[in-house]
Amino acid sequence: MQQQPQFIDGPHGRIAYRKRAGTPSGSKAGLVWLGGFRSDMLGTKAGFLDECATKNGCAYLRFDYSGHGESDGEFEDGCIGDWATDALAAFDALTDGPQILVGSSMGAWIATLLAMQRPRRVAAIIFIAPAPDFTEALMWASFSSAQRETLMCDGKLEQPSDYAEPEVITRKLIEDGRKHLVMNEPIAIACPVRIFQGMQDDAVPYHHALAFAKLIKSDDVEVTVTKSGDHRLSTPTDLARLADAVERSLSQN
Repeated sequence: MQQQPQFIDGPHGRIAYRKRAGTPSGSKAGLVWLGGFRSDMLGTKAGFLDECATKNGCAYLRFDYSGHGESDGEFEDGCIGDWATDALAAFDALTDGPQILVGSSMGAWIATLLAMQRPRRVAAIIFIAPAPDFTEALMWASFSSAQRETLMCDGKLEQPSDYAEPEVITRKLIEDGRKHLVMNEPIAIACPVRIFQGMQDDAVPYHHALAFAKLIKSDDVEVTVTKSGDHRLSTPTDLARLADAVERSLSQN
């Protein structure tokens, strides 16, 4: 039976979450899912991690940022700083003890910011198609002069998307993103890190993930690049790799 969402008061309205308690004989560390841009906690990988948590008897938290999924707010009103404070609020209120963060796409950026603020609570991190600094390095850098002018003058730019409606990029998103960039200097993460990246990713070039990995200070960083992998990395083989990384990380904590 599908869990029903619960809610806590967050910095930008109610944050919807689903939480699974660990078992007495399970892992001491818990799992925390940090989703991507416009995604929610009911996606394939988030659901798969719920199965992993059940199998390993560990606690598991997944939630929606404000303006995403079942949480309060409008998507276009949000930005990286808002979603990072949502994540911190959920992490502090809903988890105890060591946690393994699993961040997908934008969620990898959020996980990085969270890990740097709570280093003693983060036991390991798994990044999937990581997109830290994407507002600057992948969005703004790809815009034409005309698109940049539209964004700055109108306050937003509409882009084609895989959804029924166009993707709206706001000036707030771009300008706030610049306040939270992490790839301009070595990244103060010392825990074990596992990174999964596809070479056929049309959203995050694989060289971006490699550059990110090089900046992480931890000596225990593993990068798995899949030649046929896309941005979702949700095939049965991809999920098997994720499960293995989760179980190895849990066994070390």
